[in-house]
Amino acid sequence: MPHATGNPVRRAGRLLRTSLFAQVLLALLLGVLVGRLWPQAGTSLQPLGDGFVRLIKAVISPLVFCVVVAGITKAGDLKSFGRIGVKALIWFEVATSVALVVGLLAGNVFAPGAGMHVDPASLDKSAVDAKTGGGKLPSAAQFVLEALPNSAVGAFAENALLQVLVLACLVGAALLHLGQRRVPQLLPLIEQAQDVVFTIVGYLMRLAPLAVFGATAHLVGQYGLGAMATYGKLILVCYGVALAFLVLLGLALKAVTGLSLWKFVRYTREELLLALGTGSSETVMPRMMQKLRAAGCRDDAVGLVLPTGYSFNLDGASIYLSIGTLFIAQAIGVHLSPGQQITVVLVLMLTSKGMAGVPGSAFLALSATASALGVIPAAAVALLLGVDRIMDSMRVATNLLGNCVAVFAVSRWEGALDRVTAKKVLAGEVPAAPAPQSDAGPAARPDAAPAGREEEPDGTPVAPGEK
Repeated sequence: MPHATGNPVRRAGRLLRTSLFAQVLLALLLGVLVGRLWPQAGTSLQPLGDGFVRLIKAVISPLVFCVVVAGITKAGDLKSFGRIGVKALIWFEVATSVALVVGLLAGNVFAPGAGMHVDPASLDKSAVDAKTGGGKLPSAAQFVLEALPNSAVGAFAENALLQVLVLACLVGAALLHLGQRRVPQLLPLIEQAQDVVFTIVGYLMRLAPLAVFGATAHLVGQYGLGAMATYGKLILVCYGVALAFLVLLGLALKAVTGLSLWKFVRYTREELLLALGTGSSETVMPRMMQKLRAAGCRDDAVGLVLPTGYSFNLDGASIYLSIGTLFIAQAIGVHLSPGQQITVVLVLMLTSKGMAGVPGSAFLALSATASALGVIPAAAVALLLGVDRIMDSMRVATNLLGNCVAVFAVSRWEGALDRVTAKKVLAGEVPAAPAPQSDAGPAARPDAAPAGREEEPDGTPVAPGEK
């Protein structure tokens, strides 16, 4: 009998040792417990989450550069890369517009701010200024200009992904022009650097449970659980709309590629839980790139669409901004006409493109929308200060899944998706590839054949002598 009772304990211990998902989930629960019971101690644990985010950000730029350069050179066609970029932008614009419209429809139907009767004069605009640091969103011309690097080193040092993408495209185009005969060692060097970065990511992911524990304890310790009751209706509406939008994304993914979004969620559950725990989708970008490549998406599509989506495809933020604008108007008793709501959509379509990397960007976008309408006082934006951090989980999950769906859809659109491999990987028939080891060569990519094997043209491994 002792043997029988010991089995569950040993199985649980083995699960915690081998499953990152189990480790992160336990860390999340412990973080909530510590933040609830010892708020001051929980608040002091913020550096654990911030430190992990900083470490991950340190490897994102070199990884994006390597993946994009290798993808362009392997595709062998710069026009194909350009088509991927144009198709990605079209998908982003359609997805963002749908998210904004769905958010406005839900805000009108459920009216989360109705009945609050808030006096705008009682609100303190300085709290919003403190949140945004006195910054402002870039104009369209400034946004385009800032996407162009004025220093190759500066683009990497500042972790400016759009600038890194521009540099990678230039380097990839130059390698295509010169050809393998003139620069035979450069592409293998870039592929080896990519493997090294993936290995570093593998090391850093071992710290993920610690980061989730610290970030969650800080969130609960600082904001408490009382905000959940105060803004309950707004939270339910935002999360409900996000779920409905993800269902629409799943239907679109099924129609375009034949793949299941739910199976993709199961396939990437560790990364999604980590993103939710840290409140940042950037922490899982390297792992998502690796898993998308392993799931049959071509390198150039992954390297271009996913990083670009972090600036252009903020579906979760769009849902929050559209509902938040209506919530503020309803809370202070301002009725927005259909024409004014169309203005909200148009303004947010522009401002949401410049949000990435700007401190307090959601409040800046809301302030810009309020100014464009002319009927909502700027100070009313402060109504969302107490709930903004709680919305991070909704924004992060929706943004991340929206960008991953975009990778699959654009890859299929461009003929850069191996659907047979994708279905097998998402169904669990093919195990997810681990991060490459530092002593591995360029062939040790997630989509490479096992050592000692060759590949058929469709990627099926064949043992020597079987052809």
